Order: sequence, then structure tokens, then C-alpha cells
Amino acid sequence: MSAPTADPGTSVSDGRYVYCVVAVEEDESDERDDWSEPNGVDGAEAYLVTSDGVGAVVHRCERTPNPADLSSVKRSLLRHQHVVDAAGEAFGTPLPFRFGTVVEGGDEAVERWLTETADTQRKHLDALSGKWEYRIEVGWDEDALAETVESNDDRLRELAEKLEDSSEGTSYLLQKQYDKRLSDLVYGEREARVSDLVERLDPLIDRMEELGRPSVSLEDDQGSDRQSDDGPTLRVAVFAPKQNEIPIGDVLDDVEADPETTAVQYTGPWPPYTFAPSLGDEGNGNGESTESNADTTDVGPGAGGA
Repeated sequence: MSAPTADPGTSVSDGRYVYCVVAVEEDESDERDDWSEPNGVDGAEAYLVTSDGVGAVVHRCERTPNPADLSSVKRSLLRHQHVVDAAGEAFGTPLPFRFGTVVEGGDEAVERWLTETADTQRKHLDALSGKWEYRIEVGWDEDALAETVESNDDRLRELAEKLEDSSEGTSYLLQKQYDKRLSDLVYGEREARVSDLVERLDPLIDRMEELGRPSVSLEDDQGSDRQSDDGPTLRVAVFAPKQNEIPIGDVLDDVEADPETTAVQYTGPWPPYTFAPSLGDEGNGNGESTESNADTTDVGPGAGGA
């Protein structure tokens, strides 16, 4: 949905900053009772430009955002997300755009672009309709998992008994065997719990995307082979119907009740930033589109988009 990019922080001719695309009724006016034209990036008033049953939420601008000013980018991302959220509340699930997307040529260029891409826009909006993005993070306490596997594994008990009676010469090798087996079992226990959770969530969601996992060290501070886990074991975005929001929460409540669980974080609903299609150059009227290349990966759910 993007066209050739221009340098960030540059002037544009009669620019329109684009937040998202939404579905609108053919006979619907630009004004809605639940659409109050919120203030967006840099305090600019966001408004709706419509054509052929779709609308683009935009504001007037004279420059593209400058990603070099990180503090300004973070503030702008929050305002960007605020506008997309407001559009979602008023019009249903939106098709969010990446932070910094700007179309030149005024409202006329936006209207032409919407007209030329209306069929594609509606197809994607139909696919997103009634569904939202949720973020899930779950962590398990490694020491608690270690206690669980130690109490249930015959081989670990056998090695522990040998360690008690071993000489100094053999204790080092036995300890290495013990630590290696314990590390493998703890890792397997974590993976089994992740698999079980994913299996329980599967009938409630349409899609799941892993958001990255913390690095794992093969040695802890005491020099053993135990793997450490300084962050959530599971960190995902899921795309699900709104009516499944509470059932997903019920599954996570069960997980949180487990004494080995350290924390569960469940946020949403968000517009589908992670799951919005990345569309190519599908025609932009006669206006040029510019898109900031700011690195926004770690600044909230609103960093992504089409």
C-alpha cells in the first residue's frame, strides 16, 4: 500500500499523513456521532476522506516525520496509535498504516488512491472485520520448574544419591551429568507448557505470531549448565474475534494460577498492527506516497502496520 519513499524529515507538497483505512457505508457522511476527529501527531486534527465505501483517516502536513528525534517519534507514535484506536471504535477494525506514511497532492490524491484500490481495501477490511490483535506474555519460574522435575525424575534421584557417596574425584563429573539432565528437563518442561498453552488457545484465535524470546545463556552465575530465562517464555501476538477476548482470558487465568507461573500479561484489543497485510504499490492516484523508515519495532503495538 506504499509508493516510493522520500527522505524522512523533508517537505511535502500538500501532504496528507495517513493513519489507517476504514470501512464506511456508501450513503454515510464524513461525520459520525462517534467520530470526533481526534488530535493526532503534532496535535493535528485527524479527519476522514472517503471514496467507494472506504475511508482514509488523515491529517494535513507539510513535512514527513523525522525518525532521528527519538523522543519526538515516541510521542508521535502514541498519538498515531490514539487516532487508529479511535477510528477502530467508530468504524470497526481498521487497516492500520505504518507510522510516517504521507501522501502528497491533498484530499484529491487520497480520494483517487482510495478509488483505485477500493476493491483491495474492502477485501482486507472484510478479512479483518470483527477481529482484533491481543498481546500475550507468559513466564515460568525456572527454579520452581527445576523442583518439579527433580521430584519426578528417577535418573536425577539416582545421580543425587551417587553424589552423596562420591569421592572428590568423581563428584565433579556426576555434578555435570546432574546439571545437564536438569537443564534439559527444565527446558523440556517449559516447552511442554508453551505447547499446551498454544493448543488451548488454538480454537479461540485465527493467527498467532511470535514476538521474540529472550536470549538464553548456557551457564548461570554459578557456572552450571542450567539455562537462564530473564524474560517471558512466551511472547506472542494473536488475532482473534472480539467475542473470544474473555475465553482467552479464562485460559490465561488458569495458567496464572499455576504456582510455577511468574507472570501473565494480556493486553488488547489493539488494531491488527501485526496482522495487517503489507501491500505493494497498488496505485496511489497522481499523488506521491512517502513513508518514514523510523525504527519503531520496540515502541508498542502501534509500531507495525501496512
